[in-house]
Amino acid sequence: MIADIGKVLFHESTILARLDEIAAEITKDYRGREITVVGILNGSCLFLGDLLRRIPLPLKVDCLAVASYHGGTKSTGTVSFRQHELPDVAGRHVLIVDDILDTGRTLAAVKRTFMATGSVESVHSCVLLDKNVPREEDVISDYVGFTIPNEFVVGYGLDYMGHYRNLPFIGVLTEEAIARQGASLH
Repeated sequence: MIADIGKVLFHESTILARLDEIAAEITKDYRGREITVVGILNGSCLFLGDLLRRIPLPLKVDCLAVASYHGGTKSTGTVSFRQHELPDVAGRHVLIVDDILDTGRTLAAVKRTFMATGSVESVHSCVLLDKNVPREEDVISDYVGFTIPNEFVVGYGLDYMGHYRNLPFIGVLTEEAIARQGASLH
């Protein structure tokens, strides 16, 4: 797996130091309020776990299975909610946690869905990575770990074809690895 990485963007120690900073911001902003943190599966799992351990506030945790990549390196343009029931967020302050913000479709769809219930107190978001690309949706994240160039990244929860999530760093996948794994589908 390591041979498939062209370059490392962020080592584990850098990621964890940034999580300390984000958690401090969230803790300050939500002090005195209980929040419901909703992690977007599967990419946010590692980020979500490490972030939550740094937030000393009363909170509830839930997850939402949403997909827009469906196995490729580019968003398909379709956001699919893979579960029938949404987390119960009535009367709650909601913090959506996702791995990456690129086209904006997923985050915008999840925010719209929670806001449409009409019963949430607030909806904010936190992403590990904000890809520096034009957005197809007018959406920004309230808390951002790192801004990255338009490269296909894996590791620390981010995957390609279900692989590489367990790498302890965030790196750029080589074109050869993308081609090799894409060819194995055919």
